[in-house]
Amino acid sequence: GIKKPFTEVIKANIGDAHAMGQRPITFLRQVVALCTYPNLLDSPSFPEDAKKRARRILQGCGGNSLGSYSASQGINCIREDVASYIERRDGGVPADPDNIYLTTGASDGIATILKILVSGGGKSRTGVMIPIPQYPLYSAAISELDAIQVNYYLDEENCWALDVNELRRSLTEAKAYCNPKVLCIINPGNPTGQVQSRKCIEDVIHFAWEEKLFLLADEVYQDNVYSEGCQFHSFKKILYEMGPEYYNNVELASFHSTSKGYMGECGYRGGYMEVINLHPEIKGQLVKLLSVRLCPPVSGQAAMDIVVNPPIPGEESYSQFIKEKESVLNNLAQKAKLTEDMFNKVPGIHCNPLQGAMYAFPRIFIPSKAIEEAKVHKMAPDMFYCMKLLEETGICVVPGSGFGQREGTYHFRMTILPPVEKLKILLEKVKDFHIKFLEKYA
Repeated sequence: GIKKPFTEVIKANIGDAHAMGQRPITFLRQVVALCTYPNLLDSPSFPEDAKKRARRILQGCGGNSLGSYSASQGINCIREDVASYIERRDGGVPADPDNIYLTTGASDGIATILKILVSGGGKSRTGVMIPIPQYPLYSAAISELDAIQVNYYLDEENCWALDVNELRRSLTEAKAYCNPKVLCIINPGNPTGQVQSRKCIEDVIHFAWEEKLFLLADEVYQDNVYSEGCQFHSFKKILYEMGPEYYNNVELASFHSTSKGYMGECGYRGGYMEVINLHPEIKGQLVKLLSVRLCPPVSGQAAMDIVVNPPIPGEESYSQFIKEKESVLNNLAQKAKLTEDMFNKVPGIHCNPLQGAMYAFPRIFIPSKAIEEAKVHKMAPDMFYCMKLLEETGICVVPGSGFGQREGTYHFRMTILPPVEKLKILLEKVKDFHIKFLEKYA
């Protein structure tokens, strides 16, 4: 009941597209609706191409019902569709449905793979290399499994690029206290929004091959690339193109999801992972581990199927689908540019180009007086800043300390998902707040 200096809380803290007003993709919802309530298959309100996909998915379900368990690895025909999608995406690089595992969002796949890779005790305990800044799923899963977190820093001065020399430094230091076995890459980056170049991916693969590291490629933002001259390259494709010595030896798990991209279907918890070069016995253990959780949500599997098997030219839903998809992605590209430009006009804020994903991770200058006051409140300085921002403007963002950052630098992560008009208001409010904050603590 306390009067606040704002009329609403703007939740720019989490990549939840639909909660921020993004409209669902019609075709995806039509197919899932038909699968959920098959009586609608007789309805003239649904297009034939949606019905065709729903019938195919239902035929793969026990008792033709979305309510039955599926195989632990996921419905067969959907895994086949995922494999075909990967082959198309990667220009003909072969993909085997047997290496595809449908998951409860990408998070479930990442946690499962980490679970089978963690072992040993003391100095032989598994070390997991993660980028800093990182998506907190990684630090949380590593902590839960009692593995060792090994940080490598992205280069903020160079648009959050990944430098192999930094990977080498990190690995060498970690060998003194653990056994580094896993290297995680997030591309496009969360929270940093960078898109890795082809050369960078080649360097990382060579490094993993040299050091016998298991590669985890978190590629859930693969549809979200905005900057001119940037392009998404999958780790799988580059690995294949580097030749058999790499392709037959480097262990790689890559992840995708229904939650991001242009779909934004976070609540369905649909995802998949492709795992290659896993030893047959380890693969058996992975399937056993997945069997413990029975199966991923079958409605989420159906949603994933539409992401990898959308309408194609000539089908009746194609033009509407493409229009909706391009509208979402063009809109995000416009908001990425707007956010970068507006932040860089504010004294004491610097924002790298938002090449991809759906977040800005600007660096903020925090005066020493504010740092002292944060200490009194037993808060990280950027947490103190974000709490003040929330209390004074109603804007909710996440402090950079939640993702990790170089000592002495401060950031916050903000989504670019609000509608353009609301985003403009949000950015203006942040600007006014930041200038007042600097004046107050100067």
